[in-house]
Amino acid sequence: MKRKQFLLIAILILSGIWATGVQAAGDVEAGKQKSEPCAACHGVGGVSVNPAWPNLAGQGTKYLVNQLQLFKDKVRVNTLMNPQAANLSEQDMQDIAAYYSSQSAGKGGADADKDFQGEKLYEIGERIYRGGNAETGVPACMSCHAPDGVGNEAAKFPALAGQHAVYTAAQLRSYRSGARYQPDDNLNMMKDIATYLSDTEIDAVAEYISGLH
Repeated sequence: MKRKQFLLIAILILSGIWATGVQAAGDVEAGKQKSEPCAACHGVGGVSVNPAWPNLAGQGTKYLVNQLQLFKDKVRVNTLMNPQAANLSEQDMQDIAAYYSSQSAGKGGADADKDFQGEKLYEIGERIYRGGNAETGVPACMSCHAPDGVGNEAAKFPALAGQHAVYTAAQLRSYRSGARYQPDDNLNMMKDIATYLSDTEIDAVAEYISGLH
């Protein structure tokens, strides 16, 4: 499994086989109006003030549409998001995604006071994000999410830079447990990767990402 993970990511990066089907274009102004109910949790312009809820500003449109569809289909289960997405049409999703994608991403900051065994937690996270952990089979996060954390729009790999550490850590644990998964990912790549992350590594990566921009 570990070898397969590294080979898959290498093939994706080198071959550029990340294109997806053509989607309807979203309307930013329409999306702004349609996203008004979202502001209660995700903040004005998609920058959330609650670390348990993700920032959406600057996120890729394809990723946002994909996640809204998963919430609508209840593949991704969340008591708040499932009813919110239930009545969204494909055009609604495209419009909302276009609006949030057009907004400037929020800038967080890593907590420099958090440490593990005498080392700053965000420094541990930086090593994993940029170099992975070959001993446990964890590839570098930047292989898919880019060195600066902007993600990969064509591949629907999300932007991570500046995301709340609490939210990121929770999602990695959800991938690890199998509670969150991608049905269109035959190898369920994120679950496979998260399986090899310890709790400390998850918290460290999340802390580093929160200050990445």
